[in-house]
Formats: sequence, C-alpha cells, structure tokens
Amino acid sequence: MEYGKNIRGSFKGLIPFLVFVGLYLGSGLILQSRGVELAFYQFPAPVAVFAGIVVAFILFKGSIGEKFDTFVKGCGNQDIIIMCIIYLLAGAFAGVSKSMGGVDSTVNLGLTYIPAQYIAPGLFMIAAFIATATGTSVGSIVAVAPIAVGLADKGGLSLPLVLAAVMGGSMFGDNLSVISDTTIAATRTQGVEMRDKFKVNVFIAAPAAALTLLLLLVMGRPEVIPEVQSYDYTLIKVIPYIFVLGLSLVGINVFVVLTGGVLLSGVIGMAYGDFTLLGLCKEIYGGFTNMNEIFLLSLLTGGLAAMVTKAGGVQWLLEKIQKNVKGEKSAQIGIGALVALTDAAVANNTVAIIINGPIAKKMCEKYRVDPRRSAALLDIFSCVGQGMIPYGAQMLILLGFTQGAVSPLQLMPLLWYQQLLAIFAIISIFIPFADKLIREKPWEWALEEGE
Repeated sequence: MEYGKNIRGSFKGLIPFLVFVGLYLGSGLILQSRGVELAFYQFPAPVAVFAGIVVAFILFKGSIGEKFDTFVKGCGNQDIIIMCIIYLLAGAFAGVSKSMGGVDSTVNLGLTYIPAQYIAPGLFMIAAFIATATGTSVGSIVAVAPIAVGLADKGGLSLPLVLAAVMGGSMFGDNLSVISDTTIAATRTQGVEMRDKFKVNVFIAAPAAALTLLLLLVMGRPEVIPEVQSYDYTLIKVIPYIFVLGLSLVGINVFVVLTGGVLLSGVIGMAYGDFTLLGLCKEIYGGFTNMNEIFLLSLLTGGLAAMVTKAGGVQWLLEKIQKNVKGEKSAQIGIGALVALTDAAVANNTVAIIINGPIAKKMCEKYRVDPRRSAALLDIFSCVGQGMIPYGAQMLILLGFTQGAVSPLQLMPLLWYQQLLAIFAIISIFIPFADKLIREKPWEWALEEGE
C-alpha cells in the first residue's frame, strides 16, 4: 500500500471509518446504558466494519473494480495477514493448553508462590520484559494473557485491571525495545541512532511505568486476600508456557514459538490421556474458530484502511493538524497528534509511523525540533494510540481470551500506563526533562552555526 503519495486530502475519505467506529462504539455505549450484558458484543464488530466498507464503495470515486482492488490489497497487506495467522495459532495454543490442564496448573502454581496482591504488578513487569526482549506487544500478550485470566479468577482480582496491567506492560516493552518495528520505523524515518532515541524515550516511559506499578500495587489488591494455601498443579503441564515464554525471550519467530507450543501441549495432553490424536485435532480447530471474529475484523479493517487512505481521509487529518503548527512546541504536539490519529484510522502503529515519518522530518527541519525527540514522540504516541483503541490487534487478542467477559469500555479507563505515558510525553515537550542525555546538537544544526 502507498500512503500519502500524490493523495489529496478529503474529509469524505474519513466518513466510512467514522461510520464503522460510530456503529461499533455507539451501539455498545447505548446497550451498556440499558444494562445489557456483554453490551459491546451484541453488535458484531465485523458487521460494523462491513457497514463502513459498503459506505466507502458508495461514496468513493472510481469503478467498482478499482475500489475492490484497493480493498483486497488492504486485506492482503503483509502486516494484516501476519496478524491473522498469529490469531489462529494463539487460539490453537490457548485451546489445546487449556484442554490438557495447562492453564489450571500454571495458575495454581502461580497462586501457590505469588501473593495475590502482587499478581497485577508482577504481570505488568513480566509482559514488559517479554515485549522489550522480543520487540512485539502482540507476542507478549499472547504469552501472558491466558495465565493472567486464570490468575485473576482464582486470586479474587479484578479481571479488567489484570488485563490492563498486561496491556500496559506489553506496550511499554514494545515502545522501548530496540528490535521493535515501531522503533526501527521511527529511527529510520528521522535519521537517528536507536540509542539516541532510547535515551529520550526512556526518560518519558520510565516514570509512567513506575507510577503504573505503584497504582497496581495499591489498586490491584483483592477485596479479600485469600489465605496462603497450596493449590494442585502438575509441573509438567506448565512446561508449554515456560517453553513459549523462553523462546519468545530468545527472539524466536512467533510462528515457530506458537506452533511449538501447540505441539508440546498436544504431546503432553495425549500422554496424560486428556485427549486422543483426533481430539487434539479438534481442539486445534476449536482454537482456530474461537478467533473467527478477530480474524474477520482485522482482515476487513485492513481493507477499509486502504480505501480510506486512498480516498484522502488520512491525508486530510495530516493537513488539518499541520495548519495549526506555529513553532517548536506546537510542532511536537502536532507530531504526536498526527501519529496517534493516523493510528486510530489504520489500527497499526508501525504503519502510522511510516505515514507520518517523512512529515515529521520536514516539521523538525522547519521548526528546529531535535529529530531524536521526534523519533521518540512518533513511537510513544503511536503506542499510546495502539494500546487504547478497542479495535486494535492488541486489544482484540487480549479480550479474546476472556470469551466476552470483559468489554473495551471496562478496560480503557484502567489503561493507566498508556494514559500516563501520554501525559509525561506532553509535559516533556514544555519541560524538556527527557533531553538530559542528548545535549549535543544534531550535526546539521552544528554545521549551520559554524561549530
């Protein structure tokens, strides 16, 4: 897909996307206000995005064939297909591991040795460590979320709060990891070294993470702390999770990790008589089908994003924000707003950075913004956006493990890390506390000033 090249901005290009978001969030909010159970799952999200696609076909110029070609290319975008395959494998791993008793054993092992009041902050740190080591928030969520759901249930903890801790830790690691797609995209588009971007980024992310951990320690305590006791568990059934976590930390490809996890869980399950070979096949397929809604939503959203982009919807956002940029500080605010809004439109933080990177580079040159700072802002605000939108891959996978028990509306107010990260990033624009380690000027500036 080509983004922002020879495309004229048009508000009309955003209308189909607004229809999708309006139907999805609007129906959920209305039903929630009426006390309907699982309000956000009553109106299927794939149907909401399909409505947006129909509107796009009606509104946008060109022949049906041209519009369909753009839509299909968006659906077939490499990032979308990779994400969809991850959904299927994650569903298979979760289904097989649960069926053979792996979830129960892992949860019981954790409850035996970890006090319930420390589970939420502990999950934040584990998710953060995995995401930092692997460079992927999705991989971290896939590895940690199933265990988190079980720990919340048996530990008497708030499930939305525990899930928010996993999401926050995953986005923290994704934002800071030097092997993350977002870090690579941000540094390459701004022409800076990863270590310099990290120096700015860590001064903004670390305080947000520290405050989040404090909040989780205080607010993550169960109403009634269960008595310390030993729970029944079979250690060998915990091995698939250790296997997945270990290979993730080493940096093995997520497809290899999840496929290996499925096979290992399957072998253990058959050895313990939890299912036969035919039963294993059925469990794998059941895991696939559990991810149907997420799979369809991501696929269709990719197609809609391509149509919206080609029709000038994203370009219109870019142009409107650039008109309000007047100086260095407003330029930095503009960079953050651009990438966050673009991420909301395309539901992919790496793509959002790629779209806005060249624009941010020009704004840096015009308004004398340090490119190392702009790289950090691009990564930070794209992660804030991706970690908050209810139709993003991270949110969809995370809530998919709850089987409809938690809605996006319940989770979003508890995403403290993302909220604090945005606050600290904005403060750093007006009070440059994050620039302590990059006092030297960019070489282009030094040349201009004859240094």
